[in-house]
Amino acid sequence: MEKLNAVLSGELMKAFESCGYDASYGKVSVSNRPDLCEYQCNGAMAAAKAYHKAPFMIAEDVVAAMKDSAIFSEVQMVKPGFINLKLKEEFVASYLNQEAEDEALGCANLGNGRKVIIDYGGPNVAKPLHVGHLRSAIIGESLKRIGRYVGYDVAGDVHLGDWGLQMGLIIAELKLRKPELVYFDDQYTGEYPKEAPFTIGELEEIYPEASKKAKADEEFAAAAHDATVMLQQGKPGYRAIWNHILNVSIADLKKNYQFLNVTFDLWKKESDAQPYIPDMIQMMKDKGFAHESQGALVVDVKEETDTKEVPPCIIVKSDGATLYSTTDLATLVEREKLFAPDYVLYVVDKRQEMHFRQVFRTARKTGIVRPETKLGFLGFGTMNGKDGKPFKTRDGGVMRLEVLIREITDAVYEKIKENRTVSEDEAMKTARMVALSAIKYGDLSNQASKDYIFDVDRFTSFEGDTGPYILYTIVRIKSIIHKYEETVGAAGSLAGTVCAARSASEKALQLILTRFSDTVELAFTETAPHRLCAYIYEVSNAFNKFYHETRILAEEDEAVKAGYISLLALTRRVLETCIDLLGFEAPERM
Repeated sequence: MEKLNAVLSGELMKAFESCGYDASYGKVSVSNRPDLCEYQCNGAMAAAKAYHKAPFMIAEDVVAAMKDSAIFSEVQMVKPGFINLKLKEEFVASYLNQEAEDEALGCANLGNGRKVIIDYGGPNVAKPLHVGHLRSAIIGESLKRIGRYVGYDVAGDVHLGDWGLQMGLIIAELKLRKPELVYFDDQYTGEYPKEAPFTIGELEEIYPEASKKAKADEEFAAAAHDATVMLQQGKPGYRAIWNHILNVSIADLKKNYQFLNVTFDLWKKESDAQPYIPDMIQMMKDKGFAHESQGALVVDVKEETDTKEVPPCIIVKSDGATLYSTTDLATLVEREKLFAPDYVLYVVDKRQEMHFRQVFRTARKTGIVRPETKLGFLGFGTMNGKDGKPFKTRDGGVMRLEVLIREITDAVYEKIKENRTVSEDEAMKTARMVALSAIKYGDLSNQASKDYIFDVDRFTSFEGDTGPYILYTIVRIKSIIHKYEETVGAAGSLAGTVCAARSASEKALQLILTRFSDTVELAFTETAPHRLCAYIYEVSNAFNKFYHETRILAEEDEAVKAGYISLLALTRRVLETCIDLLGFEAPERM
């Protein structure tokens, strides 16, 4: 279906053209003064210079040409030359009924099946997820869902860290603790055990202990380094331990991501990129892209337009070791070979911006990606506590993600328990859903690049700009529709259509609903889920104002009542679609 702005602009363009002016001046936008009008056209201001005519005179010509408009109820010139517009109630209702009939609620197929890979998550194996992993997971998951909704073929990649020194540290520490294990017997030729010699709890204790020991014990640090090298060279026993670490860690990561309603299509790892590194480096040498600098192999990526220093991208260090930049470039090689994506988007900490600028420039300069492949970086800010510092536990440590989720779920449960008439199981299930909305909406409602304060009390409030408030609005709509269905039957509630608004609050709600598709599309093209949050808060406020001012179920005219219910059904559908795109859902009752 045609976008509302396009329909409205089309009317103004015809009017401008009929008056002898260029049609391009007829573009319409949502009014920035909703107290005066609903839409506005400022084209006469721009046309004044081209036609050497006062803008109010041009605007008067256009207004006169639109006196018989079937779309606008008011078309008014306001000096010095603005055109203020109000839509006919019947037109708005007709547009919403078209929107309701559209499976995508008016969203265009922007992607047309083009392949997108979103790199988000990025945890290291053998370590628990902590609050520092929260933003990447939540933002990336939302963009994946929004991208799919507007027609892209999107795959989410967790991109696990599994190939660095932490592997050698774990192996060296395990060898000290359990030297009798067959993995450390160089003469062993049999099959290695299928069961890991450690649990996730033990593994999460081994790594920090080994890391601490390596800082104080040079001999142990050297052993860990040697173990890393032997693992990467393919020593069978060490590869078997590494596989155990992966299996145990991934099972735990999936469980924790499940709490957040976050899923990945690809569970690729840093190690998957390693086979591509030798040929990639050789190509860079052969084609003259890479050169030696102070013993390291680098690619120059500085450009004349740079306003600040962009250092060369280091591919191999002077000691022969590769870096994250090497692995990230090899991962692009792998992605190009396996998926040939049209767009690769990285959702990572904004402090990595320079790193990815170097990687992207190197990838383009060396031809690792095709010229038309889009490479995107969405850098997110820090999640802070009320003290303005990175969110910590009460004793100052880094908070595990599952602890944060549990604390917020408990806080929500206490609120629900105070005034509930449902069973214990339903109360806890509802608490989990509301807690997830609090966490996700609390994060996503902020512009991704900004730092923000994670305020548990505010985020779990059922009032104000919060996830629980959005859910409460949806549940209220569900309740009204359910009561209506009890009197007319479920089929009857779907038989009506949205009717011309009978009040200002009803029309305000209808107008906001017409902006759904534009908002969703913009949220993806601008990688800005916060736009979707702002939109559903606006929808919720508009609905609640309409609800408080309107006797919906007490309306005596059945046709009018059916129209109200149809409007509610569309409002519910828009809100539920939006929260699904943001990665959470609403309960039946609260």
